[in-house]
Amino acid sequence: MSRFLTTGVVGALTLGGCSTLPSSGPTASQLRHFAEKDNTIGFRLVDIDPVATQTLANHNPALMPLTTLVHSGRVDTVGPGDILTISVYEVGVTLFAGASSTSAQGGAFNPSARGTPLSDVIVDGSGFIQLPYVGKLNVIGKTPAELERMIERGMAGMSQRPQVLVTVKENAHNVAYVSGDVRQPGRLALKLPQERLLDALARAGGTTNQADDMVVRLTRDGVSAETRLSLVDAAGAQNVALLPGDRVELFNRPRTFLVFGSTDKVSQVAFGANELSLAEALARVGGPSERIADPAAVYLFRYGEPTPTLPAGEPVIYRLNMMRPDSYFLSQRIALRDKDVIYIASASANAPAKLAQIVGQLFSPILAVRAVAR
Repeated sequence: MSRFLTTGVVGALTLGGCSTLPSSGPTASQLRHFAEKDNTIGFRLVDIDPVATQTLANHNPALMPLTTLVHSGRVDTVGPGDILTISVYEVGVTLFAGASSTSAQGGAFNPSARGTPLSDVIVDGSGFIQLPYVGKLNVIGKTPAELERMIERGMAGMSQRPQVLVTVKENAHNVAYVSGDVRQPGRLALKLPQERLLDALARAGGTTNQADDMVVRLTRDGVSAETRLSLVDAAGAQNVALLPGDRVELFNRPRTFLVFGSTDKVSQVAFGANELSLAEALARVGGPSERIADPAAVYLFRYGEPTPTLPAGEPVIYRLNMMRPDSYFLSQRIALRDKDVIYIASASANAPAKLAQIVGQLFSPILAVRAVAR
């Protein structure tokens, strides 16, 4: 009776189909079936060949190049909140120091020049300062040298050959702000020559994490752009010159890829480098499992470039046949992108083996009991 029962159970399992057996995901034939018959999101299935590799070989683009924010500007002008030190130099009869002393021997006129430092002058919120005898001056957008000429013209006719020296004691206008994952966040005064992005980050103590994992965001005039810190070269265009009011933020955003299917471990893996190829990614996870994987069915799941009709991009599944020697060359030229998904399909031949294993586990206790009974 047990022989007939065993035969019946095996037949039922076989008729039930191998699709009901435990699996790590679809096989290559099942993926093709879904692409042709049950493609609800409209993905494309593309074989990786020299033509497809030309598209996939593009390096990871900047999130939004910082060069989009570049425009001319100055960091040597006076602005609201600045504290100025103004010194006035006069000869003869002066406005700010009174009459010059006379010689005790003959009362001769003393032509020596004397400097008079004025109290700290603060530029108000509207960009004006108020000086004795000179009055109210609009200094916003003026350099210290231009401001000196303005004050000298205002004193004309009231002082003998006045000369003025203006320095910025405390800079509140020509500043940039650095925050985020830096060692010393805060406000940085901008000086001539113009400081660039990497200069400001260096003054802030540098990043607290690996540069490959960091994203730098620059906000200028209410518009933001961001890119990977590792893509900003000291001599490159993205190392932009900072302007007053710029805000630089540095935050940690590691790039990762996901691995599913017939591999030793389903995992999320960090790039750990500025660039990573598909070949390097497969090597990091141990490649297709020799026991259960189908090396001719390695897939890369990715959304393409966004379009007006597909803001998330077109979903594409790229198939790499690692049974072909040329695939190993092509996979070295394919640049991985953040959040790519690699799927390694199981070999179709695994199904009978799994079925036999299940049947063996199911009936091994019965066989053991029969052996003891004998």
